Amino acid sequence: MTFEANRPVLIGAAQFSQRDVTLETAQNPLDMFVRIAREAAESSGAGTGFLESIDTIAITGTAGWKAQNPPRLIAEALGAKPRTEWVAYTGGETSLALVNGVAEQITRGETALGFVAGCNNMKSFALAQKSETKLDWPQGGEGRPDLIGKDGRGSNAFEASVGMVMPINIYPLFENGLRHARGQSLEEHRQAMGALMHPFTQTAAANPHAWFPTERSPEELVTPTPTNRMIFFPYPKYLNAVLVTEQAAGTLIASQEMAERLGVPREKWVYWRGGAVEVEDPWHVSERPSFDQSPALGTCHNTALANAGIALDEIDLIDFYSCFPVAVAMAGEMLGLEPGDPRGFSLTGGLPYAGGPGSSYSFHSLATAIDRLQKQEAESALVTGNGWYLTKHSASVLSRVPHAEGRLPSAAPATEATRTRWNAPPVVLDAKPDGPATVETYTIGHDRDGTPNQGIIIGRLTDTNARFLANTPADSKLLESLEQQELIGTEGTVKHNDGNSIFTPA
Repeated sequence: MTFEANRPVLIGAAQFSQRDVTLETAQNPLDMFVRIAREAAESSGAGTGFLESIDTIAITGTAGWKAQNPPRLIAEALGAKPRTEWVAYTGGETSLALVNGVAEQITRGETALGFVAGCNNMKSFALAQKSETKLDWPQGGEGRPDLIGKDGRGSNAFEASVGMVMPINIYPLFENGLRHARGQSLEEHRQAMGALMHPFTQTAAANPHAWFPTERSPEELVTPTPTNRMIFFPYPKYLNAVLVTEQAAGTLIASQEMAERLGVPREKWVYWRGGAVEVEDPWHVSERPSFDQSPALGTCHNTALANAGIALDEIDLIDFYSCFPVAVAMAGEMLGLEPGDPRGFSLTGGLPYAGGPGSSYSFHSLATAIDRLQKQEAESALVTGNGWYLTKHSASVLSRVPHAEGRLPSAAPATEATRTRWNAPPVVLDAKPDGPATVETYTIGHDRDGTPNQGIIIGRLTDTNARFLANTPADSKLLESLEQQELIGTEGTVKHNDGNSIFTPA
């Protein structure tokens, strides 16, 4: 077998969104996966007859689907008999981690044709819950799939005690931390968020698969209104990822030898040039040295580019995982990109506008990248993923041009040359803080009517510099006033009593 035979080639991709879904029209997860596989095969130019040759099926987990072995059900529906069946743990990084894993199996000669996909049925799931209807989704599947990726809860009990349990109240902590580190005023930062995300809405408006295909002005995105209520400061609704969607996407990956055997036209070949997966250390948000950095993010993306043998300035298409503005801003920060980079940072419109379907968003950006590369609109693409709270990271690099002779692509671990490190000392946590203190970062939550109702504070004790987690007094007028000033650096007092820590500004 020649060296070129084991080059991974993405030969087809597909995606769809069912925005007008009802319980009567909703497709079950199995039907969605089968649809994606067949449409991806059609897009390869080689028809659908070869789907029975799939030897690897790798999918992200599907919320609410309790089948014993979903990949086996998919295989049976396609007439395939795969040797490898993978289901990923929860996380927005898993889509590309699966792509990278299957591609690496191809380089080792362990896989010839893989189907890698994900779907999100949260809209129909929510409709069923609201109407107390039981969804009749396919169950069973012989055997058990291998579980892939990094497992673990996103938050610990210490964080949960102050309300740090969801993306909507943790990402704002990073957003405010990065704003302060950049020296922006609240108003400058508000305008910067609008300017950053406005192009995303333009892309979504032109994307037939976008959940919200609507362009919104920068000011509209960042101005709280009854329809754009503040969720957790500084994010109004339009800056939050949308999870309750009905979407699916995926790709077919073949060895170059298999692509030739199947008769896939050369113009359809998109080479997987390399990738990477990294995990933040420390894992938990409260233990990280600062909130204006994500070293594992920089390590992941730089390692993927190095593995691909492509420099960042040679990349034509970029899609940064975009659950919240800070995820995009942090990627730019760690890679040294300006916010107004002419390439843009989304191929789909991003998670708040194109849709953030569970763990599988990056399959949509990947499918879009593959389509544009097949149409020769670009030569290369960098697609990224992010799980939990800037905790788990993934990246894949695609190109119309293969690696140079004598080298196979890889998702090898980081080297010293590609590893980014914290530039702050380890954190000491005080679980029962008491005394004078200073705010390190914060966010303020709101009721559905827009009234502020909860303050989450991460700070440092003046005497020991130990970090603490606390809430503010539940005083709506106080909380409203705190949103009008730069709270980071504010001095006050923290008291711990009966398991609760309360920070009161001076």
